[in-house]
Amino acid sequence: MATIIVEDCTSCGACVAVCPNRAISAGEQIHVIDFRRCTECVGHHFEEQCAKVCPADACLPDPDRQESEEVLLARAKALHPHRKIPHPLPSHFRR
Repeated sequence: MATIIVEDCTSCGACVAVCPNRAISAGEQIHVIDFRRCTECVGHHFEEQCAKVCPADACLPDPDRQESEEVLLARAKALHPHRKIPHPLPSHFRR
């Protein structure tokens, strides 16, 4: 499932710096996540970094975009072709 940023966002920008895929940018009123770049940090971190640092708890799972770990891993590999992303994922990357 991709992540979305809801209207509780304060546009502080904390999430932008921690996104390993550069999926987060400033929108007109709140920050937004490009679902085509969001991997929920699969292949990079054990937990989603945007949700971890958000002081407003505005980074939430998008119920309209349910994606398997395999899909997210494939996206991470496509976005970072020069980075070694293990497959299958080590247990510390699995949810």
